[in-house]
Amino acid sequence: MSLRKFSHVHDSSSSSSSSLVQPQGMGTSSSSSVAQGDAELDSLPAAGAPDVPDLGSSEDGAGSDSGSDFEDTLWKGSKRGARTPLSRSLTAKRPRKDTSRDEESLAEKNPEPSNLFEVVRLAKSAMESVVDDWLESYKQNREAGFLELVNFFIRSCGCKGVVTLEMLRKQQNSVIIQQLTEQFDEDSAEYPLVLTTQPWRKFRVGFCELVAVLVRRCQYSIIYDEYLMETLISLLTGLSDSQVRAFRHTSTLAAMKLMTALVRVALGVSLHKDNNQRQYEAERSKGPSRRATDKLEALLEKRRELQEQQEEIENMMNAIFKGVFVHRYRDLVPEIRAICIEEMGNWMRNYSASFLTDGYLKYIGWTLHDKQREVRLRCLKALQGLYCSREMAARMELFTSRFKDRMVSMVLDKEPDVGVEAVKLLTLILRNMEEMLTEEDCAAIYPVVYASNRALAAAAGEFLYRKQFDLEWEAGKEKGCREGSRHFCRVLLTFFIESELHEHAAYLVDSLWDCAAALLKDWEGLAHLLLEESPEEGWGDQQENALIEILVSSMRQATEGKPPVGRGPGKKVFSARERKAQQDDREKLTHYLIPLLPQLLAKFSADAEKVALLLQAPRYFNLSLYSSGRLEKYLEQLLAQLREVVEKHTGQEVLEAAARTLYVLCNPEFTFYSRADVARSRLVDMLADKFQQEVAELLQASYLDEDEVYSMAATLKRISIFHNAHDLTPWQLWEPCHSLLQRAVDTGEVPKQVVIPTMTCLHFSILWELARISGASPAQKQLLDLKRKVASFCSLCQSCLSDVEAGVQEQAFVLLSDLLLVFSPQLARGGREALQLLVFQPEVALQSQLAGFLMDHVFNHAELMGSDDEDSEGKIERLHQRRKLLAGFCKLIIYNVLELSAASDVFKHYTKFYKDYGDIIKETLNRARQIDRDEWARTLLLSLQQLLTELLMQQGPGAGSSKAFLEIRDLARRFSLLFSLHQLHNRQVLLTLHKAGIKFAFQEPAPAGSELGPLNLPFLELLSEFSPRLLRQDKKVLLSYLEKTCQARLSPQQQAEPWNPLLTYRRSLSPLDDMGSDTSRDAAPWPRRRPGSAAKRRRLDESSERGDSSRLQTPLFTSTVLRSGRQLASPAQLQEGSESDFMRSQPWFSSQHSRESPHRQRLLVPRSASRPGLGSRLDRLSLMEEEMVIPEESSTEEEEEDSPGLDMPLIRQHSPQGEQLRDLFDSTILGIEDL
Repeated sequence: MSLRKFSHVHDSSSSSSSSLVQPQGMGTSSSSSVAQGDAELDSLPAAGAPDVPDLGSSEDGAGSDSGSDFEDTLWKGSKRGARTPLSRSLTAKRPRKDTSRDEESLAEKNPEPSNLFEVVRLAKSAMESVVDDWLESYKQNREAGFLELVNFFIRSCGCKGVVTLEMLRKQQNSVIIQQLTEQFDEDSAEYPLVLTTQPWRKFRVGFCELVAVLVRRCQYSIIYDEYLMETLISLLTGLSDSQVRAFRHTSTLAAMKLMTALVRVALGVSLHKDNNQRQYEAERSKGPSRRATDKLEALLEKRRELQEQQEEIENMMNAIFKGVFVHRYRDLVPEIRAICIEEMGNWMRNYSASFLTDGYLKYIGWTLHDKQREVRLRCLKALQGLYCSREMAARMELFTSRFKDRMVSMVLDKEPDVGVEAVKLLTLILRNMEEMLTEEDCAAIYPVVYASNRALAAAAGEFLYRKQFDLEWEAGKEKGCREGSRHFCRVLLTFFIESELHEHAAYLVDSLWDCAAALLKDWEGLAHLLLEESPEEGWGDQQENALIEILVSSMRQATEGKPPVGRGPGKKVFSARERKAQQDDREKLTHYLIPLLPQLLAKFSADAEKVALLLQAPRYFNLSLYSSGRLEKYLEQLLAQLREVVEKHTGQEVLEAAARTLYVLCNPEFTFYSRADVARSRLVDMLADKFQQEVAELLQASYLDEDEVYSMAATLKRISIFHNAHDLTPWQLWEPCHSLLQRAVDTGEVPKQVVIPTMTCLHFSILWELARISGASPAQKQLLDLKRKVASFCSLCQSCLSDVEAGVQEQAFVLLSDLLLVFSPQLARGGREALQLLVFQPEVALQSQLAGFLMDHVFNHAELMGSDDEDSEGKIERLHQRRKLLAGFCKLIIYNVLELSAASDVFKHYTKFYKDYGDIIKETLNRARQIDRDEWARTLLLSLQQLLTELLMQQGPGAGSSKAFLEIRDLARRFSLLFSLHQLHNRQVLLTLHKAGIKFAFQEPAPAGSELGPLNLPFLELLSEFSPRLLRQDKKVLLSYLEKTCQARLSPQQQAEPWNPLLTYRRSLSPLDDMGSDTSRDAAPWPRRRPGSAAKRRRLDESSERGDSSRLQTPLFTSTVLRSGRQLASPAQLQEGSESDFMRSQPWFSSQHSRESPHRQRLLVPRSASRPGLGSRLDRLSLMEEEMVIPEESSTEEEEEDSPGLDMPLIRQHSPQGEQLRDLFDSTILGIEDL
């Protein structure tokens, strides 16, 4: 049977029913020798790819070329000697000489591999030599050589079964594969292709190389012998339909690599055919006298031969495409789908004349909707290889228009690396098919420049640069470098301002850095643009702010090389080359901006926002240039501008920037330190003198007007901000500030705007004094003096906690939290024992006040909701401030400043405020458990007791059925989850917790005339949430303890009362509860699943589409395995159909949409096997993709709403025992059309 007939048979029946042996009646036809063919082919000139018909629609040919003496010719033309057939041995190229005993012993220790699988696995020989040796064995005995190749593929699947020559001759594919499946005696589901160790990764490379080299060495003759390729394709097609994943995966990889190699051969044949045609036309065009008739006949014969070869190769490729690819590109296993798509991209790129058609492109388009990250990545990379060429992109106009929306939506894929490749693909489309992307499409990509993932943002930055800036830059460059930079800045500012996407230019600069760094480093041009009086028409304050922010961001990016906060890794190790580039950029920008910075500060001195940005520039300077470059005059100008800024502004940001800049300049390592220190001293002298005068007036005056209050508040604010960065102890600010705060506490007449900076100054004064005495051996007097200051300040702050102003209270709480943490017992550790005297322990009253402040300002629903007039940004800021307060209190607990029991005031709000503070409270719970497990458990119990007591006080004894009680019980359930791990470690803790809880439940007697039992009896329901964490023997102990407590606390009449909390708790401690739960679990058997597979599939099978209004669809295909009662699709149906059928036929699609009716899904568990050898192996279903994979995914309401009416096909629940073995490998029984 010829291969053309084989392709027809394959289209109408299963490939598994084909025989591996050569059909009878298969003859051989003569062909020209390779020596003659090579001589003619070498004389043909090169040519481009011809216009070859689509392979998917190619018709069958008539004849076929068969075997030739290619090997004989090859060996005659080679200098090598004859090789030993592979069936005997695959040894080294030259015989080993018996020269010494050492070599003999070495040969015994390292025997040469005896089969093809071992040769490829060890990878010690060149693949060309391996293939040549196999070809020699194939030439001597065709069946034996092919049998070696068959067993190579079987071993590559991880199967220990062996195909014998008798099986090869007498049995069909389906029988052989079924026997191999039964012999799959592996203990795990792993096989060579999924192993990730270095030897097996090399084996995978060698496996693919072997297939490619095999086709390349046989391309002139053996592939046309009507045996090798025909039987090999039949084998791979049958294996690719197996239910065993190892067979399916390995055979699909081999078939796809075989197809890729055949595509290269087909391309070569097409080139030779085209060259032959041109030679024939050139010869015919000659005059009759010059025309060579023999040459014309030879060219005609050669053309017929090439035509037959092309038809044969097309039939082979059609057989692989329709028999393997069409079914496997939507396999259940994502790795198989990824292989198919990747190789199809190679076919299109290598042989675009045949494969770059809509009939093949549609498969990539459909698979863009795949739920697996790797498959979507392969699709995008395959398309990148096509769109990178303008010629190929021009032929994809219809495909682009159809799937453009999907490609644009993939920019926001849940997997960042998929989004990166999607943006790169759209950048290629923009470059080679600019008219295909509309402004709406581009607008969907622009916001990604502000994404948190740097790779995604950089890809979007390149797209933005190509679309918006590239043309403007080129147009401006023609007029000069400065003009080009001006155009770039204009477009960049327009995008940054009009987009209104983000207020920080640092993210935009970082996104554009990889493609537009040269333009962003034009610091001199940007500064001159700011200094111009009217650089552009319509140039306003907003443009100046944006330009200054871009200037400072580019300086930071060039000198530090780190992405902005929240984007990319926190730390990066730079190479020597990168550090050298950063140093060069720092030198360059310092040289440009040192003379211009004072001018910029002078121009924008009245604008606090601009000045705050400009004052960041000296951080990125090489400040030593002030001295080495003799630029001291610019330093004097900068210091003068700094003083002017401090005198003129009172804003927090601008003053902090000035203090930071002055701190950078006042580094003793610089030679100009004295100048900077003098300037700082003059500035602080001015502020201190003004403060001393105003304090004296305030302490003496009985009334202050608004101007005096404002002046003093502004002075204190400047001092407090500078005190943060500079040690102002020599100016003796403690006494006046302490007197002022004491006056505020005693009289309450000092305004809030004065009190807050006063407290801040005192706080920093204490910290600077502690830093000074920590560096040396402090005197006792210094320690006592500092301790007195700490106690006095804490007392004043404690008084401020009850102030009427919320701002004063919050500032006092923050300063107290920080100070208590600094002077905690941790202070005297780590070689600082001399500071033990400074350790400050808060009194009980102070601890209570701190907890009370937390209840009033953090765990307060009215405070949390805020006012209706407050905007969303203000609410977020308030929430951030409350989180800081809670974190400060929790740190006091973690570092043992406060007792662990104080954490009950935090833990009891875990569920009610989980949305706002859940992460902070959960971390505190974990840290507290590490400190003291027993005390931590008592604190959890205390939290529940406090909540129940508050509830009973509010609602009375009948509160056990209220909604608030259910919330407390939910909190108890969450607490119980913390005891899930380390059951033995928690055993004693849980026993103590239960006993203490039982005591608390019977602590209060029952109210007179009440039928509800003791007042705290509902607490037993809360304790029942912790019972599942107990061991069975501990439950018996607690049950006995409960009965004794009841007898001691209750009267005989009360003991007989059926109180629900008591019954619930008894039931939770009863051993029968465990037995009942076990019985209930056994009564409803679940399918056995591989560990972790369900969770993994739930994670990986989430949809990546965002906002898709329509799903792309394809025809419904069926597997090539023969099944009774099913009609196979025709070849026409394989190429036609709606895309909805494709989506419904996808296992990874229907598995989610089938959940609308869960009761329809059933799991078929075979009860017995009628054939020997399988009954003992039914527990090896992990090797196969069974229907149990689908029920593992839990249904969600969202998926049910999105996909109504798509149910899985009903599964047969009964089958005769004689059919169970066949059904085990039949995908139709699983409700899956094709794997």
